[in-house]
Order: sequence, then C-alpha cells, then structure tokens
Amino acid sequence: MYWRALNIETPGPKWAGLFAEYWPDYRKWWLQEGEAARPTYLMCLNALHTHMPELVPLYEDLCVQAGGSDQAARFLSFYNPPPYLSGCSQAIWAGKEPVMVRNYDYNPDAFDQLVLRTDWQGRQVLGTSDGLWGLVDGMNDAGLAISLTFGGRRVVGQGFGVPLILRYVLQTCETVEEASAVLSRVPTHMSYNVTVLDRKRNYATAMMGPDRKTLISHAAVATNHQENVEWISHARFTATVERERFLLNRLRMHKDPEEKFINAFLKPPLYSTAFAAGFGTLYTAVYRPRKHQMELRWPGTIWPLSLDDFVEGAREVLVPGAA
Repeated sequence: MYWRALNIETPGPKWAGLFAEYWPDYRKWWLQEGEAARPTYLMCLNALHTHMPELVPLYEDLCVQAGGSDQAARFLSFYNPPPYLSGCSQAIWAGKEPVMVRNYDYNPDAFDQLVLRTDWQGRQVLGTSDGLWGLVDGMNDAGLAISLTFGGRRVVGQGFGVPLILRYVLQTCETVEEASAVLSRVPTHMSYNVTVLDRKRNYATAMMGPDRKTLISHAAVATNHQENVEWISHARFTATVERERFLLNRLRMHKDPEEKFINAFLKPPLYSTAFAAGFGTLYTAVYRPRKHQMELRWPGTIWPLSLDDFVEGAREVLVPGAA
C-alpha cells in the first residue's frame, strides 16, 4: 500500500487536485445504488445547516474547489451515503501519558491511504482521511483524539456518514464533555462506536445508531458490537466479542506497559489478514493527544507524525494479506 501524508492548510488547488484524483472512484461508489437513492443537494445542505452549522462555510468552500457539480456537492455532505461496513478495534491505555490505540479493518480498495494535516477555520487537525475531509481517526490542537469502529448492526437510517461527524467533533470541540454532546445529537446513518480522549485524560465511548438514542459510556474498549451482539454472523466472522475480552484483559488483569499494549494490536486476535473475506487490518494508529503526536504502525514499520512539526511524506508499506 502506498500512503501519503499531506499538509492542506486551507482548501485550495492542492485539495482540489486530490479531489480530482479520487472523485472517479468515489463517484462510482456513491452511485452504486443509483442517483435517486441519494438525497438531493437541498436536503444535504439543510441537514448540514441543522446539525453542523459551523461546517457549512467550509463545506461550501470545498464544493467550489471540487468543481461545483451537483453530485460532488451531495457526496461531500456525507448525508445518507451508501451503507458500508468495517471491522476495527480501539482502546484507551490510561497510563500517566494517555494513549489511544486503534486498528482499522477495511477493504484496501476503498480506502484513501492518506493522512491529512489541516488548518481549517482556525483549528489544526491531523488524522486518517476518508472522503477527503472526513476522518476515521484523528486529533486536534486542543489535545482531543477520536476514533471509530462499526457498531455491528444492520439498521440503515437518515443521517451522516460517521467520518464527517468525527471531522465536526475535531473542528468544534476541545473536551470529552463537548464531544459527547455533539455525538449525542448529530444523526448517523449506521451504527458506530466512537471513542474520544482529551488532554485531561478523560475518555468516553459513544454508541451511536440511526434508530435509537446515543449511549455515552465510560468504556475504554470498543470493537464491533454495542451493549449486546445483534448481528450474530457478523460478530462471529469478526470475533468482536473475543477481541473485546482480549483488550479488557490486557487493561484490567495484566495491565500491560504502553509499548506491549500497542504491540498487541499487531498480532492476533486483534490483527486480521482476512482480506479475501472482505476486510483486514490496514494499519494501527497510536494517538498521544497531549503531545500532539500520532504514529501509524504496520508489522516492522513505524511512521511517526506530529501535528506541531508536521513533515509531508510518503511510505510504501507491506500489509500482510492485502495484496
């Protein structure tokens, strides 16, 4: 896999070039159920005004940079996108220096392979891109880190693709309390577990769904189910319960030191190579929000990145099983 880390200080030609590169594939994905299955531009804009008004000026700027087409604008709203599934494990290592660690399990053919550092609307954000402004994990200059896992439920409803919700949290929040309030009120189109960690070592996990009220818990671990397993075949395939128990054991019983805890994400049962069956582990991310530092890890490879001293670059990494 060929990864890039890019600094996009403001929406402009650099971001527009990225969009032109990715849009043909994203357009095909977005239209897979037919254009009529996607909401109109007016519906998308109204949803953003209602639920994420602070993002509207940025959204409109990105739409201009994307060429101003109707389809691109609707796609960039992330409102009622096609359903998509992922695996993922995430946990908070609550040591003296709190750390968020996560595995992102997904289809390598439907992934940006891109880290973006942005300075949009006066807020510095660093994270793993999805949809070129959404994020599947990230942190901001206030020392807030965030990550998602699929919630293990079939229900699809009215709401936003969760990567844009993560972007919204990082653009507008500084604490777990503020993030929890946002996660409790913004609708998501599918079920997700979103974990947040702030610089004061507070953390929480929001269990979100399109058909019920968001549950905010003090869970330090999230895999691919919520309070109870509802999608039994998916739970068996992803071993979500086994992964949750493994992580809780590492945190409560063994109390692993930091590096040992991180390294556990690069081995079974957390690390998956089941790409032939749908998705496997694309990367492990480590966030140290108090230090404004993150790492991307693969077996035998560590790529450190800093929000404050960011250096653009690229890496070609071997992901076992992804070929």
